[in-house]
Amino acid sequence: MPHTASPTAPPEWVLQIMHEIDTLSFGEGFARLADDAEMYFGTAHVVGAEAIKAFFVAIDEPLDIVHDVLESWTTADGVCFLRGEATMAKKTEPGNIVRAPFMHLYHLDDGQPARIKTLRITAGPLKTDAVL
Repeated sequence: MPHTASPTAPPEWVLQIMHEIDTLSFGEGFARLADDAEMYFGTAHVVGAEAIKAFFVAIDEPLDIVHDVLESWTTADGVCFLRGEATMAKKTEPGNIVRAPFMHLYHLDDGQPARIKTLRITAGPLKTDAVL
């Protein structure tokens, strides 16, 4: 059976996750991660909610970063897609701003509220030497 995604406003929990990634202050958004959630970020595979938080701290702590969600779609069977753009600069070089498109795919369980089982992230293209 084919999956059909419908355009939607981004769910509030998605916007909260984006804010928490930007601020590295984790709360209600990341509370949506199942304890054993899996994240695929490019070639990285990270397992567990706490390990996923630590991953974001490691890559984003040296940056000033803002994630903007541009489009969102959901399916009836618990998948949320987002397309957005991250604007970032090293904290030590605030004038060297880089923008990177990103795509997130959230696979949710059927709980109430739904929790994130799997998160897949692609980002770029990006001049990585500018921010890493």
